[in-house]
Amino acid sequence: MNLGLLSAGLVLGISAVGSGLGISIAGRAVIGAWKKCYLNNKPAPMTLIAFGGAPLTQTFYGFILGLLFMKPAALAHPENGALYLGIGIASAFAIAGSAIAQGQAGAAGADATGETGKGFVNYMMIVGICETVAIFAMVLSMISLN
Repeated sequence: MNLGLLSAGLVLGISAVGSGLGISIAGRAVIGAWKKCYLNNKPAPMTLIAFGGAPLTQTFYGFILGLLFMKPAALAHPENGALYLGIGIASAFAIAGSAIAQGQAGAAGADATGETGKGFVNYMMIVGICETVAIFAMVLSMISLN
């Protein structure tokens, strides 16, 4: 078995699990914030969907990284399989952790924005900082694969 192919599946799968958890965490808060707005006869801000959907991007990062493990150059060197597996697992957990943290930050941002109607951009900056961790993990892993 080529561990490079296993790495491709793991990096996508683990990243996607993190995205799903992050979306679930933030999404529940977005729904709760909308509910509060409806109960108080206030308009529900549709911008809150940005908090709920932000962790989805980590699945894309896992997909992009997974494609690199399937390149002919990577597959032509099965002796590097353990290295690829290590890079894949480490980067996948970093990306997944970023998505979960992003969901938690998005949940807090959705709650605060829904209640006050203020601070959306401020809260989104924190969500963006969480995103940066996933980008760093992906880029550094891409560099390591070369």
